[in-house]
Formats: sequence, C-alpha cells, structure tokens
Amino acid sequence: MTIQFSNHMPEIVANRRYLHQIPEIGLSEFKTSDFVAEQLAAMGYEVARGLGKTGVVATLRNGTSRRSVGIRADFDALPILEETGAEYTSTHPGVMHACGHDGHTAMLLGAARILAERKSFDGTVHLIFQPAEENFGGARIMMDDGLFNKFPCDAIFALHNDPSMPFGQFAFREGPIMASADECKITVVGRGGHGAEPQEAADPIVAGASIIMALQTVISRNIHPLQSAVITVGAFNSGIASNVIPERAEMKLTIRALDDNVRDELERRIRLIAEAQAASYGVSVEIDYERGYPPTINHKSETDYVRQLAMRFAGGENVVDMPQPIMGSEDFAFMLQERPGTYFFLGTAKTENDPPLHHPKFDFNDDILPTGTAFWVELVEDYLSSK
Repeated sequence: MTIQFSNHMPEIVANRRYLHQIPEIGLSEFKTSDFVAEQLAAMGYEVARGLGKTGVVATLRNGTSRRSVGIRADFDALPILEETGAEYTSTHPGVMHACGHDGHTAMLLGAARILAERKSFDGTVHLIFQPAEENFGGARIMMDDGLFNKFPCDAIFALHNDPSMPFGQFAFREGPIMASADECKITVVGRGGHGAEPQEAADPIVAGASIIMALQTVISRNIHPLQSAVITVGAFNSGIASNVIPERAEMKLTIRALDDNVRDELERRIRLIAEAQAASYGVSVEIDYERGYPPTINHKSETDYVRQLAMRFAGGENVVDMPQPIMGSEDFAFMLQERPGTYFFLGTAKTENDPPLHHPKFDFNDDILPTGTAFWVELVEDYLSSK
C-alpha cells in the first residue's frame, strides 16, 4: 500500500497529540467537542452539535446522488491516571486517552479535510463524532436525539485500534463481533448477630457465597456448549469485623453474551438462583439488574464490502477474518441495530509487548494515522462513487 496524503500528516499527528492532552470523561467532552466542531466548520462542513450532549455531526454533500454514508469516531476518555511519560501527556490528572479514541478522532478529522479538498464522491457523507462510548452509551443517546432521522445513512462504519494485532492489519467478522454487557447488583439481606452465636443470625455472607458458587453452573449447565457467555462476580463486600455477622452482603456481576436469547436466559437464571439460594438460607435478596450495550452484530453485505475494499487497499496479506468474537462490548452496537454497517479492527502494534487498551501506559501509535485516514477517504469515495 502506498501511503497517500503525506502532506496532511503533520496536522493529523498534531491533532491527535492535542486531543491526548485534553482527555474528558463521557458526556463532559466540552473542549474536545469545541475543537472538533471548529476544525470541521473551517473545512466547510455543515456542523451540528448537541446530539448526545457533546456529540458532533459534520455533513458534506457533493454531486447529485441521494446516497449517503456515515463514519463514526468516538472521542471520550477514561478515568485513569496516565503513566506514559509522553511530552503530550494528559493535562487533566486522573483522566487519559487509554483506549485510542484520540487517534480515532484524529484520523476522521484528517479524512474530513481530504474529502473536503478532493470532493471526489457523489452523495452525502455524515461524520459522526460520538461521546461517551466507554460507559454511558453515547451512541444510544445520540440516536435518541434523532441522529439517523436528521442525518440518514444508507450504511455506517466504525473502526477500533488494536495494539495486540500486527501493525496495519485489518480484522473483520460477519455477525457477532463483540458481546453485550449487562450488570447486576445482588444485595443479600440477612439478620446480623454475634459471630459466636451464629444460630441467632441469618448470615448473608454464607448465603452470598452459595449464590456465587451456584452461578458458576449457569454457563456450564444452562447455556448450549456452542454458545458463548460470561458471568463474572467482580465484587463481594460485607462486614467489618471478624466476630460480627453483618446484616447485608453485596455482590456485583458483569454478564456477557453474543445472542439476545442467551442474554435473556442469563438474566432469568441469575434471578432464579439468587432468590432460591437466598430462600434456602432464610435470607432475602434485592436484585438490581441493568441492561447495558447489546451484542455488536455486523451486517453481512457491508462486512463483505469493506473486507474487499481493505484487500484492495492494504493487500490480502494484511486482511484477516476473526475466528471468534471478543467478549468486550461496544456501543456502536446500538447504531448497527438501526442501520446496516460493520465494525472492524485495525492493528497498531509497535512491539510484541505493547501496553493493552485501558492501561495507564497505553499510547496510540501515531504511525497508523496515515493508514486509518487514507482508508476512511477510500471508503467514502468508493461507497459514494459516481461510477
């Protein structure tokens, strides 16, 4: 592949590093939103703000075709104290771009400039700069604010950098590519007492431990062996003293699935097990079950299209099909429920031991910026081809 548009690279790198210095948590990306909107307006885009509170949508029309395409980049950061030591390190202590959203945004801004200069397409492109991917479902919030009603898209596309993949490699998967993400808090309500007289109490710790162990059978005995699912109890808290049986115990779960029917079954079994186990110990439970992001399901036609485009763009040796989905989650899933499209990965590895995403030493690999930028330009111009 010949890297194009090299004269724009200094600006794109500078944008990425500036964004890295001003990381902001979801729905609070005010500086980021201002910067993105100002850049796009200067390029001649129609800029809409306020969708999803801090979201930005930039529209560019050319020619006479009624076809349209949407490209999404997320721009929120994480509540992590940065340890990269970079000269452009975060200026907001305790917040950093540990997932590469600064790079995603810089690439799409770079593509925006090149698309506006070339105007080598026939139709409408909507560039969607989305807040709050990490925790608050910014995609869903933008959609609730009328994203696709105001900015119709025939298809939508998004990518994510992956420091564990070879540099410049594109990875695709038809169907489920990432899991749903639900959370559950189970509070066991017992009867406290003296640790030396357990017969007078109803111990929520013992009941809670039994619930945790029983939950381990859901995947192995209630879900089909060829279906993927995860139930993880990440927190179990109760009591403050060795000789006191507390009144309450609390556990927090994350639940993942790739299929909506499996997702429903997990919730049903978790509720049933918690209630039945609690009753057997003479205690009760309070269950707060929260549905989060749905599974990210790629559409076949759009996945096939982008895979073929990537093979022409980067060469077949740099394009792979993922053998299995990732059990992490992504709120682009909401967009894919409403519009056809695909979500894919772009490898950014520098070494064999790069810090992973969400690590305090992670830093987006600027060397991939030309590839991602050029690919977005290629996709828009090909999808909205005048041929």
